Amino acid sequence: MSLRDRLIRRREFYFGQLCKALAGAGGCIVAAACALLLSVSAANGESLRDALIAAYQTNPGLDAERARLRATDENVPRAKSGYRPTVTGQGSIASTGSKSDPASPGDVNLNPTNWQLNVRQPVFDGFRTRNAVNAAEAGVRAGRARLGDREATTLLDAATAYMDVVRDMAILKLRQRNVGVLSEELQAAKERRAVSEVTITDVAQARARRARAVSEADLAKANLRISRANFRRVVGHVAETVVEPPLRVRGLPGSLDEALQIAGQESPRLIAALYQEQEARYAVDRVWGELLPQIDVEANYSHGTDVSRAIDSRSSASITGRLRIPFYQGGAVHARVRQAKHTHVSRLQDIEQARADLEANVTAAWSRLRAARAQLKSDRVQVSAASTALNGVREEEKVGQRTLLEVLNASQELLDAQVSLVATRRDLIVASYGVLASIGRLTVEGIELATDVYVPEAHYEEVRRKWIGVTVTRARQVEQEPIDEGMVEEELAEVVPPPSSPVRRRSRRPLRASLAAPEKPLLERLIRHSFDADSRPPSPPRTMDGYAWKRGGGKSIGGNSGAASGAGVRLRRSAAPTTTGSVGAGVAGREFRSFSD
Repeated sequence: MSLRDRLIRRREFYFGQLCKALAGAGGCIVAAACALLLSVSAANGESLRDALIAAYQTNPGLDAERARLRATDENVPRAKSGYRPTVTGQGSIASTGSKSDPASPGDVNLNPTNWQLNVRQPVFDGFRTRNAVNAAEAGVRAGRARLGDREATTLLDAATAYMDVVRDMAILKLRQRNVGVLSEELQAAKERRAVSEVTITDVAQARARRARAVSEADLAKANLRISRANFRRVVGHVAETVVEPPLRVRGLPGSLDEALQIAGQESPRLIAALYQEQEARYAVDRVWGELLPQIDVEANYSHGTDVSRAIDSRSSASITGRLRIPFYQGGAVHARVRQAKHTHVSRLQDIEQARADLEANVTAAWSRLRAARAQLKSDRVQVSAASTALNGVREEEKVGQRTLLEVLNASQELLDAQVSLVATRRDLIVASYGVLASIGRLTVEGIELATDVYVPEAHYEEVRRKWIGVTVTRARQVEQEPIDEGMVEEELAEVVPPPSSPVRRRSRRPLRASLAAPEKPLLERLIRHSFDADSRPPSPPRTMDGYAWKRGGGKSIGGNSGAASGAGVRLRRSAAPTTTGSVGAGVAGREFRSFSD
């Protein structure tokens, strides 16, 4: 069963149980209203927000990026292994014998065994481990930024695919209606030709226009099939019934300057470039540490049996401190230091390139949005004027002041204007989401999607201090458990107010459950999604083994993103959009902030 089918089934069940409870309490009118609301909701089909939620939860490319981030998290415990001891064991067993003729006292048959245990603890390694840990943590934060960029790309692709389906369905309807109109025009021209009111030329013109309309309708069908296939690739299921969303998209900046300011602080690509520069800087220090002395402490214990004819067993233990001073390694380490420095310089230039690309992308996205807004006004005027002109030409053609060709031309102009208006509405919505993606605010929290939010910090916190273990955690979709109708009716009886008391409209607040907290009671979620007209049905629960999804659906979830000690760069979320942050390229200790609605 697809995600959309499960959503619809849960929504129908919840509304049905709510209506039963209200009707049993005497609220027949309210129950009828609930039934009407359910039928209208089912008839509306899949909304754009439903498609975005499905893409966020099921897109394989996005899941692959999450898996790559979890693989990047493992670099931190790998680097921390330099702080920890290394324990090795070794054992041997042998059989020896000697025989001489004539026999001598030296003849012996032995079965010696030997067991050894070695423990080595690094004491000082030239700060290589510390710099390796810092570099790994910077790489994790760069990976989180790349994941945020991939999420924005996926949501933008989903919005584009959805609007392509909406556009092509509307265009197909216009083309098919045009075929019907031209078929009537052709039939009327044939009838008028039979009574010699028009010439054979008029009939040929009508037939040619109808053939063209049929060809354009066939092309529209092909385009719709292509758009639906792309929708399934991005969202994960077939687009059946879609609803055109409102033209106004929330969260857009008021001007280009504001968009550039927000992008300079929140763009995931710029944040990723900054953390990659920091990772390269720590890599230079890590390689440089190979030129410094190293101090280790090593402990050995060995035990042997049947060692010789005179010794049955022998044990020995030792503790050794070792100091290694590298004087010259053939120039290989020096070359690696220079190589790491050049890599760091390239990361610095990548930051500047990221800033330039960011400014260009934001400017282009904002320009497309402004152009789409202006074109929408022009298209509306064009459709109104073309419709008036067509009506006038038809009336004039009835009294002989216009020809059939002029009627066909006016009809074609109106059709072209309507198709252009449909395409412009699609371009306006896609451009709006494109602006949000370019400034770094096309996120689940930024556009307030009511769905479970993936928490990358959960897996990181699980493995960062792990000493042992080879099992990995994988995301799995949990099927909805069967719901006990008796339990639902009991909860409804306890929570639903009596008919005499009015039902207050609940404010739409984000559902912020902690990672270990249980789910909200069924009735609380039911009431939330029943009486809030702007909310969506609850999505199927999704749990993670070892890393987490947390409930979202409102404002962005605040809190420190988890800067590690010694990392130098922190990424913090703030609710004040007026606060400015500085971005330091190549300077340790700088901080920058990302802001959200």
